[in-house]
Amino acid sequence: MVNRPLRHRARVFVGAALAALTLSLTAVPAAATASPPTLNKVDAAAGWLARQLVDGERFEVVYDGIAYPDQGLTLDAVFAFAAAKTADTNAANAMSWLAQPAVISGYIGDGTEAYAGATAKLALGAQVRGLNPATFGGVDLLTRLNSLLTPSGRYSDRSAYGDYSNTFTQSFAVLALDRAGGAPSSAVTFLAASRCADGGFPLLFGQPTCVSDVDATALAVQALLAAGRPLVAASAAQWLVSVQGADGSFAANGVANANSTGLAAQALFAAGRSLAWLHARQFLLSLQVTCTGTPADRGAIAYTPGGFDASTAARATAQAVPGIAGAGHATLSATGAHAAAPVLACAPW
Repeated sequence: MVNRPLRHRARVFVGAALAALTLSLTAVPAAATASPPTLNKVDAAAGWLARQLVDGERFEVVYDGIAYPDQGLTLDAVFAFAAAKTADTNAANAMSWLAQPAVISGYIGDGTEAYAGATAKLALGAQVRGLNPATFGGVDLLTRLNSLLTPSGRYSDRSAYGDYSNTFTQSFAVLALDRAGGAPSSAVTFLAASRCADGGFPLLFGQPTCVSDVDATALAVQALLAAGRPLVAASAAQWLVSVQGADGSFAANGVANANSTGLAAQALFAAGRSLAWLHARQFLLSLQVTCTGTPADRGAIAYTPGGFDASTAARATAQAVPGIAGAGHATLSATGAHAAAPVLACAPW
């Protein structure tokens, strides 16, 4: 069995005139079939993602041949469905699965174990779905999250396996608590003060050398905008623009990819950097499997320009969809979402 630090680390590190740019609506009413054809590329991506869910409700990760629940990726899918306003049935099923006692405790911790990042992300997921994070799965996620606030303003894990909290943790906490009435000022100040000299944000706190990270910066921008720190957020958004590739992409470890570009696109849209967002959006759409691809893969977003890889496409698609849609975490909502999971329309229908 995989030890908890590895599973936790995977969760943390691995672990929505502009609207007119989206192509036209679904061609068949959603009620007509579970997978109506669509020309809308965002809908097609979300529909493909919905069909990858195990039993239509969850994602799993395999270690040493054993499948374990992947709550973090499942929540990313919930965010993607809300951004696309589609696959609402799958999103509801996913939240019901996440609310199961064994699933929720395996993610946020139980007993003496409590994981801040997972707790914050799950609380945000409940809010996006219009559910009460104070009663989700019989757990008061907000009270639990606030119990992990340290005197410094940092949200930290309470765990025998170590503290894996990072900028993602802090940003998700600020986002969730802001939506619940306001994040503690100490938490917002801690996040703002963690930025590097170039304006970006590191993934890990307290490193000898502060190195800005695209993914961490993208989430921090959204959290700081929500919490009323526009100047710090603007500086971070400018750093993102400064490291954007000529093709609109953003890279991690030197590799241009959909995951980092999707998160950066969310931040750029939220920060009002429309041209940079459109450029990132164009890159993401260039990674989509179109009608020339295998029918089962159509609509998916590949991780890199190298081509479709089933092992990375689900996470890439989940994180790309909100960026393509221009839907940030701070205002993301499933309200008005359609039940069906569309499929990319290709002739003959």
